[in-house]
Amino acid sequence: MELSIPPRLLSIYSTSTAAATALLKTNPRIPLRFPSIPFLPLQHSLSPFTLKQMNNNSHSPLCCSSLPQNNGSPPPTLPSANPGRIGEVERVTKETNVWVKINLDGTGVANSSTSIPFLDHMLDQLASHGLFDVHVKATGDIHIDDHHTNEDVALALGTALLQALGDRKGINRFGDFSAPLDEALIHVSLDLSGRPHLSYDLNIPTARVGTYDTQLVEHFFQSLVNTSGMTLHIRQ
Repeated sequence: MELSIPPRLLSIYSTSTAAATALLKTNPRIPLRFPSIPFLPLQHSLSPFTLKQMNNNSHSPLCCSSLPQNNGSPPPTLPSANPGRIGEVERVTKETNVWVKINLDGTGVANSSTSIPFLDHMLDQLASHGLFDVHVKATGDIHIDDHHTNEDVALALGTALLQALGDRKGINRFGDFSAPLDEALIHVSLDLSGRPHLSYDLNIPTARVGTYDTQLVEHFFQSLVNTSGMTLHIRQ
C-alpha cells in the first residue's frame, strides 16, 4: 500500500527543516556536541605538571559539597493528576443522614444505597446515561414514608453538582434532550444558569412504582434545582 502525504504537510515539514538548517548555519555558537571530558588511563601516573595543568583548566573543581546531598529533607513530590470536577456533600438532619459524591469527569460508575429501591435505580440511571460517577449513601425515617429521604438526597445531589461545576468556565450551559420510551415521549431542557426554576408537566399514570410514591418525583426535581441553581423544564 502506498503512503500518500498531503502536500500541505510536506510544505510545512520542508519549511521547518529549511529554517532549522539556516539557523544552524547562521548561528555557529549553537553547540552541536557536548564538550569532551579528558580521561586518562589508570595505568599512567600523573606528573605534577599534568596535575597543575588539569587544575588550571578546570572551571569548577569537583568536591563533596558540589554533589547531591541528603540533608534529611523529603524528596520533592510531583503534582498529582487532576482528579476531575468533584462535588462531595454530607447532609445531616433530625430525619436523615445523607452523603453524596459525584465526579462529572467520571465514566458512569454508580453506587447508590438509600433504602428506597426505585430511587436507587433512578440514581444509577443518572450516572449510566450521564456518564458521570454518582455515589449516594442515605438513611432516613422511611418507616414513616420516603418524603424526607427523597428530598434530602435531591438537596445534597444539587449541592454536590454546584460544587463540581465550580466557576462553570468552559461548560455548555444549555442542554436539550428528548427520549422516547415506548408510549411515553419525555422532553427535558435545562440551563445551568445559577437561577433555580422548575417547570414540571408529567402525568404519571400510577400512584406508586414499587413502593415509591410517584408524587415525590416533582418534589425531588424541585429540591435538585433549588440547591444546584438549575433552570429545568420537563415535558411529557
